Amino acid sequence: MTGISGKPSRVTLYDVAAAAAVSKSTVSRILDERLPRSSSETAERVRRIAKELGYVRDASAAGLRRGSTQTIGIIVPKLTDTVMAMIYEALARSCERAGLFAIVATSDDKPRDDLRAAKTLLNRGVDGLILATARLGDDFTELEAKGVPYVLVLRTNGSAIASLGDDRLGGYLATRHLLDLGHRRIAMITGHSDVSSAAARQEGYRAAMEEAGADIEDSWVVGSEFGIEGGADAVSRLMSHPEKPTAIFAVNDHIAVGAISGIASMGLSIPHDVSIVGYNDIPIVRHLATPLTTVRVPFDQIAAAAIELLQSGNNGLDERIRIATPTLLPRRSTAPVAADRRSARGPDS
Repeated sequence: MTGISGKPSRVTLYDVAAAAAVSKSTVSRILDERLPRSSSETAERVRRIAKELGYVRDASAAGLRRGSTQTIGIIVPKLTDTVMAMIYEALARSCERAGLFAIVATSDDKPRDDLRAAKTLLNRGVDGLILATARLGDDFTELEAKGVPYVLVLRTNGSAIASLGDDRLGGYLATRHLLDLGHRRIAMITGHSDVSSAAARQEGYRAAMEEAGADIEDSWVVGSEFGIEGGADAVSRLMSHPEKPTAIFAVNDHIAVGAISGIASMGLSIPHDVSIVGYNDIPIVRHLATPLTTVRVPFDQIAAAAIELLQSGNNGLDERIRIATPTLLPRRSTAPVAADRRSARGPDS
């Protein structure tokens, strides 16, 4: 049987029947868990061969007849994460346009739990996988060994086929915006360094600062968890230093919201005391009391490219990586730095 990429995607009943020298109907009957379990020699041999071959039962009988379920499995860390909910919805829309159906599983953002989620989806008979869970250096050879078509989305492991946003450019645009407003003491809350999107956004931040000749104090670059609590914790550390930043670039909007809350609890205001830029443009940030300046990620474009890559298996395509361009959206959380808050080194330092 072939998957949507044209490559073998799973071991079939026919494969098991041939290896066991029995009919397909015999194999189907023995492996049907709804029927009483036979302990005959033939049944034991069929089950052993099926396990050795890596046979996974397709939950859809119609799918077996067609040779494909036309179903795509999508793995995200958490659906409570607004960004992951947005990319899933974008992927589901792209699947619908392509005549496919999307189902989702979560990994709870735990390292390698995406493979557990993948097994669950494969047991449901999906034709391919899209993973938004990758970390730099992750190994997906287990999927490749089984011939499972897959594409990474939003994040990359550094080698697999992927559809991404241009996170380095986005980090550059966010920082350049603050520099253009006169800020030089610009901090960054970076998230996790082993997540490619966060690492690339930090590269863009550093590139913009270096281009402007602005120094980066070690204490201005802090890691964090990706949620609101992570932002609140990180900003408390940032603002405890004598050389406080006048602006902060948060690696995602949730962190930015947490930072805003933390700054307010200190009796400071945004943007008068501190300007803040987020990333992703999740719906809530435009409705905050002080709407958040952020970088918009084109989720629909990224999703459409991911489906195209999965369907093609990269056959006939020049690139293994599709990269979509983000856009900076200035709002009221950023403003020109006050003259009395410029670095003692001067506005152009």
